[in-house]
Amino acid sequence: MLQQLYTEYEENRNDTPWPVYPRPQMKRDSYINLNGNWDFSTNYGETEGITTITVPFCPESVCSGVGKHFPEGTWLCYSRKLTLPEGFNRGRVLLHVGAADQKTKIFVNKKEVYTHEGGYQSFTVDITEYLQEENELVIGCADSLHDQEFPYGKQTMNRGGMWYTPVSGIWQTVWLESVPETYIEKLNIENRGCSVTVSTVPALNGKVTVKDLGEFILENGSVTIAPEEPRLWSPEDPYLYEFTLECGEDRVESYFAIRSLEIRKVGKYPRLCLNGKPYFFHALLDQGYWPDGILTPAAPECYAKDILSMKELGFNTLRKHIKVEMEEFYYQCDRLGMIVFQDMINNSDYNFIRDTALPTVFLPYQKRSDRTLHPNETHRRRFLETAEAVVRQLKNHPCICYWTIFNEGWGQFDADRVYEQFKKLDDTRFIDAASGWFRQKKSDVDSRHVYFRKVKLKGDGKKPLILSEFGGKTWRVEGHVFNPDKTYGYGSCKTREELNEAVVKLYMDEVLPCVQNGLCGAVYTQVSDVEDEINGFMTYDRKVVKLDADRMLPVAAALQEAIREK
Repeated sequence: MLQQLYTEYEENRNDTPWPVYPRPQMKRDSYINLNGNWDFSTNYGETEGITTITVPFCPESVCSGVGKHFPEGTWLCYSRKLTLPEGFNRGRVLLHVGAADQKTKIFVNKKEVYTHEGGYQSFTVDITEYLQEENELVIGCADSLHDQEFPYGKQTMNRGGMWYTPVSGIWQTVWLESVPETYIEKLNIENRGCSVTVSTVPALNGKVTVKDLGEFILENGSVTIAPEEPRLWSPEDPYLYEFTLECGEDRVESYFAIRSLEIRKVGKYPRLCLNGKPYFFHALLDQGYWPDGILTPAAPECYAKDILSMKELGFNTLRKHIKVEMEEFYYQCDRLGMIVFQDMINNSDYNFIRDTALPTVFLPYQKRSDRTLHPNETHRRRFLETAEAVVRQLKNHPCICYWTIFNEGWGQFDADRVYEQFKKLDDTRFIDAASGWFRQKKSDVDSRHVYFRKVKLKGDGKKPLILSEFGGKTWRVEGHVFNPDKTYGYGSCKTREELNEAVVKLYMDEVLPCVQNGLCGAVYTQVSDVEDEINGFMTYDRKVVKLDADRMLPVAAALQEAIREK
């Protein structure tokens, strides 16, 4: 597969990779995309060993043109010359990095101007004071998985099974924009029921013009918009209200949606409700890995293709699993109508016996306390810092309806206290404090994982019940397998027909009956094959969809009908 990917990527390479605007919910017209070819070396200032790398792809990927992982802790140095177009600088020039793993240093004209820590969140640097007529921009990145201090997700040095190729360096878009001296640093959009509040940081006065609704005055940085007959966002009707915001000399384009999320008791069980009605969150686990770009798809349209492929099978939700995507992913989910359950990124250690084997086999073990788990205070602090940054970075997107804090005990600690911190960050969405097991007292949902046994679940009448992982049946599609020597999954099927029959039977015989017992959503593993895993509904290269829509669409309809009846 890899050799074929090298050939295809070279044939289809765009001169400027990832040419789309990198922040769709806050657009300005002053924008320079810095993706493309950069000089690349492992020692800043040395000329020997310099090669070329294609940003925004990590050096381990096919798309980067490097295809190599460097020893842990190595400083990777990206450099390029930079001349700003005449008239570009309107007062301040900001450098944005979508994400770089894990520690990043920014140098402008040989002066160190900024240091960032954390591999999954974006950051911005004001480089105005360091600019000259001709400029050298250098970005240095260092990454290590050894101490597990920083959130690292599914990366491991010894990939295989459910663990994947490690990445390092820049893996999201690098770009510049120019802003006036006083500008909108951040836009906050808060959706509560049938109204939306738009606010700015810092608090500015200005004018908001909403398409088809007219003008609204922004006073002291805030305005609430409440249409008389709101068009509510849902996967079935993903309507977005487009607007422009003008504050002094600054102007940005954005959008919002109106939709409500609440928990209401319907009959015997509490239900997750979308726009006032019980809704079945028919979901898939979405790891967000790609054979050619690893964490970064080769092109923006890859996101929309994945989303639409799953919608065509009847799914309305993706659980973004232990990864944060480029903003483009969330924009496409907003635009195309795909709900997102967003995971936080785990750090600290994982132990197969403690975190997987015992809770899977011995159900009472799932109830153990987490107060003393992962006691390293530095690791705890890093997790919370990253989680808060992720929530603040993504919370404007209407597609995100649900935050998952901890998954199967990986890095889990004091979930009740962390849940309370999340509620202060965002009380407008559902919060799953512990997905799988090690459930404590505080969480919006009762979240279960079921593998290797029948799905037989019943809610306790206190919290909505979510089957947050299950399934994982495999079918190996020859010619579309990443690792021909080893494959991984949870139950083998030999043909396409056998897989279709097994998946439909699982839903209709096991999942569907649970709806009358309180089940509000189910997350099947998974969207696509990932490296050794061949349990996806698409192959890893996305060239084969393994399931038939005419078999799956009736399943989706039956789940929604069942939850409406209860």
